Amino acid sequence: MSDTTNATASSASPAPRLSGLAPVAAPGARLLVLGSFPSVASLQAQQYYAHPRNHFWPILSALWELEGERALPALPYAERLPIVQAHGLAIWDVYAGCERQGSLDSAIQNAQLNDLAGLIQRISTLEAIAHNGGESARHMKITQALGLLVYKLPSTSPANASWSFERKLAAWRAVFAAHRLARSVNN
Repeated sequence: MSDTTNATASSASPAPRLSGLAPVAAPGARLLVLGSFPSVASLQAQQYYAHPRNHFWPILSALWELEGERALPALPYAERLPIVQAHGLAIWDVYAGCERQGSLDSAIQNAQLNDLAGLIQRISTLEAIAHNGGESARHMKITQALGLLVYKLPSTSPANASWSFERKLAAWRAVFAAHRLARSVNN
């Protein structure tokens, strides 16, 4: 049986080496959201959270009360980024590169970390890091050592179907409100 398994494994094509996206960060950012690594759709589009079922952009729209034609998913990606930056948000991933077939975090192999300390040194206004999902949060010990507040948020990925949009939104709102990126429910 092990001979068959080895033969199958050696005949399978190796996972391709992939490179991530540059950070979306501007002076004045107060919160850095760290994903794990861009999905296939995001890499193809060269856009963070490009999968149409990812809740990232709808959550930000709800937090910032952007509706209709002003909602972030309705805007071209290039028009979303200045809005993100104006609200004090930075976006990046924990991994600079990895080998992976498909988009699942569980398929990530041989990952190389991004220079998070370098980004934090360049943006002195950062107050906190919020990990978007479990794979990103696996590196909380590293981000906690950087001297900022660190949070674990529920993943916005469509693979995280166990959390409703409303439940994700509430968790994200608490962190964003704590750093003045959104109003709390009570305001």
